[in-house]
Amino acid sequence: MKRRTFIRNSVLGATALATTPMLSKGLQEKALQISLAQWSLHRSFQDGTLDSVDFASIAMEKYNIDALEYVNGLYPDKGKDEKFWKQMKDRSTDAGVKNLVMMVDDEGDLGSASENNRLQSVENHYKWVHAAKLLGCHTMRVNAFGDSDREIYRMAIMDGMSRLADYAAELDINIVIENHGLFSSDAALIAGIIKEVNRPNFGSFPDFGNWCLSAKWGSTQGDCDKIYDRYQGVAELLPYAKAVSAKSYNFNAKGEDTKIDYYRMMKIVKESDFKGYIGIEYEGMEKSEHEGIMITKNLMKKAWDKA
Repeated sequence: MKRRTFIRNSVLGATALATTPMLSKGLQEKALQISLAQWSLHRSFQDGTLDSVDFASIAMEKYNIDALEYVNGLYPDKGKDEKFWKQMKDRSTDAGVKNLVMMVDDEGDLGSASENNRLQSVENHYKWVHAAKLLGCHTMRVNAFGDSDREIYRMAIMDGMSRLADYAAELDINIVIENHGLFSSDAALIAGIIKEVNRPNFGSFPDFGNWCLSAKWGSTQGDCDKIYDRYQGVAELLPYAKAVSAKSYNFNAKGEDTKIDYYRMMKIVKESDFKGYIGIEYEGMEKSEHEGIMITKNLMKKAWDKA
């Protein structure tokens, strides 16, 4: 073989080897990873139909879901009970599931204008950071409630979140804001706050619902005076997301959510750089919790495949 031909073939061969993996990677479909938010079954846990300590086995045995998001309100007296959380971790290991998120409510306003109240709220969250660590979670979801003045709120919430994120970083736990109404559902504001706080373990937890700007908790299932565009909001928060919540309400005859365009929403998530889990969080009343979870799971898969 002539030297010129050999060099040309070698270069072509090397180029092919170098580009083939990249092409394959680009052509690979991003897999849908589904988790289950415990809130989807909160009525059954609260009325005693189900026991919250069995969440892991329920998720796997009833729904074949192997990733979980816990709600602290279903374990109100267990925040500092290390033995309990170690046992819960053992239960999840035995069930073959992994624990992802601890969702924390009712521990004070992290964006309070009062420094004393704000610092107390930060400290109130510490026990749940430890519980999340013992469970094997990577993330703790908090609420970004606080002062009613936008600028005072912005400065206060940055302080509260910075302090909590720094504490959680020592245990390798992420702190994330979920849109839960009022200023926390102003995605542009929250995205700016996350950028300014600038902590690698501080981010967002975009929820498909909860975009009411005029009410605490932000549910857009009923009436709301002022609503942030849900599709815009999810898109704005996704660059900082550590997890995503697929809120669902009620369904039509085709099994599609009557409030949220899942095809559009899942396309936004799929085309983003987000690579984590999307959690089922059924909050409707027309179906049983079991039916709502199953319908949401099927809808997520169908919408993802068409995205």
